[in-house]
Amino acid sequence: MKPALRTLGQSSGAPTLIVLLPGAYMTPEDYEKAGFFSAVAKRKLTVDILAVDLDLSRISEGSALPALQSEILEPARRRYAKLWLGGISLGGLLTLCHNADTPGYVDGLCLLAPYPGSRLTTNAIARAGGLDAWQATAEQLTDPEFRMWRWLQQPPGGLPVFVGYGSEDRFAGGMRQIAERFPAADRHAVPGGHDWPVWQQLWEHFLDRGYLSA
Repeated sequence: MKPALRTLGQSSGAPTLIVLLPGAYMTPEDYEKAGFFSAVAKRKLTVDILAVDLDLSRISEGSALPALQSEILEPARRRYAKLWLGGISLGGLLTLCHNADTPGYVDGLCLLAPYPGSRLTTNAIARAGGLDAWQATAEQLTDPEFRMWRWLQQPPGGLPVFVGYGSEDRFAGGMRQIAERFPAADRHAVPGGHDWPVWQQLWEHFLDRGYLSA
């Protein structure tokens, strides 16, 4: 039996919770050290925040997202009026993958530099003529990355989604394709690469836009 997922949070009994998933080799403590928690407190937002540790072995074997659902999101759904899910890089991809498999479960998504997936996935879609032309095969839909991109073909209009990334990020091309599936007002590109200064700036922009208080 696997141990419970490790988390680090900041709670004030707020009506809204945002759950943040990690990038590769990232821990919940990295979110705290980067000022994500203090940025919420500084703005006196009525928002609780919970960063989750999803180690790469659990992600690769496919047990991370089911554990996230049963251990974190289901209890949170019973407790909070609003539930957001987000993440950085790989955490952004996992956020989208989870949402594709459990549509409508959370009330909004915060995608910071979302990793677009492996080249095998993105190249297959490109060879088909792009996302709008691509038609997923049954075999492809056994892969969560392909299910994520299928969801992105027609994301629901009523779901608030913030997408931000650095314009010089090495994955910016794929991130731009993700961002373009959502309204222009919800996309935000800033100068910089795949690093914490960019993610910190995007997080503060997300908080200042009032998504969590809407």
